[in-house]
Amino acid sequence: MYTADLEVLHTARRWFQEKHRVLLATVVRTWGSSPRPIGSMMVMRADGHVRGSVSGGCIEDDLILRLREGALSFERPFSTTYGLQAEDAHKFGLPCGGTLELLIEPIQTDVWLDQLISQVEHGALVKRTLTLATGEVALDAGNTTGSAYATASALVSFHGPRHRLLIIGAGQLSRYVAQFALALDYAVIVCDPREEFLKEWDVDGVQCSDEMPDDLILRLAPDARTAIVTLTHDPKLDDMALLEALISPAFYVGAVGSRRNNAERRERLAYFELEADHIDRLRGPIGLHLGAKTPPEIALAIMAEITAFRHHVPVLQTHTMRDDARSA
Repeated sequence: MYTADLEVLHTARRWFQEKHRVLLATVVRTWGSSPRPIGSMMVMRADGHVRGSVSGGCIEDDLILRLREGALSFERPFSTTYGLQAEDAHKFGLPCGGTLELLIEPIQTDVWLDQLISQVEHGALVKRTLTLATGEVALDAGNTTGSAYATASALVSFHGPRHRLLIIGAGQLSRYVAQFALALDYAVIVCDPREEFLKEWDVDGVQCSDEMPDDLILRLAPDARTAIVTLTHDPKLDDMALLEALISPAFYVGAVGSRRNNAERRERLAYFELEADHIDRLRGPIGLHLGAKTPPEIALAIMAEITAFRHHVPVLQTHTMRDDARSA
């Protein structure tokens, strides 16, 4: 499964190789409310086909119209702004006061696309610099906090997985969690020393490990862009992972199980002299209360809660889901 960025980049490369004239649009600046964040990309070809998104749809429609009318240049990069006037904001579906600036560049070669796609697919963070005067692209090591921006002479954008998700357990629920996480641009690692589970893993794009969970967490050295979830229901595996995860800088640590199971888990963790502040970091029962019962629904609830933590949105732990559903 591709991330949104990779889908756009793959499409840009394919269309270029098919001899289409191709433009890549990137959101580089917003004022007030905006329907899409800075760095959002969309690829367009001369006949009006598009992939990706820079707004809720109305700006895409206008760009397609301008493409078909021959009003967009394929000669050199240029910027265009939507929503400066109240009438334009209403026309293009922007929220009140919303304005966004796009940097639009013609694709002149697929060399940098090949390199960027390869690096991102191997888990690298990449900084891309487009020189506006020449259209030349340079790729360098990126970072986890960069956002796209434009200067008078260049467009700088960042690509690759900004966050990691470590999943303990390779069962059915883990498959759905991994699929949601990949769609949300996480680098996903699944850990399960149980051969009979890990050998049946069939989700592409996920790094697999048969290490003991505590050893893997120590090796990975989780940072503030890492989330960790334990989904095996086996204390010998889940608790080992939690002992290391809860004292790490990981921004989210959660464990599957009912209220009763999680209360017992917290008691076990205390026996290992884990401090109360560390144990209090544990999210369990895991996930937002959505009334979820099936594995896909529970996976959605888990990734919804992780998303809230990632964006620093307060979440109350007030689950009332049936114990048997939470333990699925």
